[in-house]
Amino acid sequence: MAFNNGLRSASKLLASSESFLPKSVIRGFHSTGIKRMGGGHGHDEPFYMHAKHMYNLDMMKHQKVKMPLAVFTAFSIGVGVPIYAVIFQQKKTASG
Repeated sequence: MAFNNGLRSASKLLASSESFLPKSVIRGFHSTGIKRMGGGHGHDEPFYMHAKHMYNLDMMKHQKVKMPLAVFTAFSIGVGVPIYAVIFQQKKTASG
């Protein structure tokens, strides 16, 4: 019985709130124009933040040291973080 009364009051509330909503609603997508850096002249202007050949790994100085160090660091984070998370979670549940 209480469930029926709740449904009735909810339907009355919805019916009364429809009168407050505007009847003519237009739905659609709106987007702004493309923002170009420096007026669209490319990225060779002196104010561009990155170097022209920033990701040229063949010309990197000390490549034989930096690349293995970067790979080892990424691998260590990828393995270490989940192991730490599991140990932390197990300690948390054991102390409760």
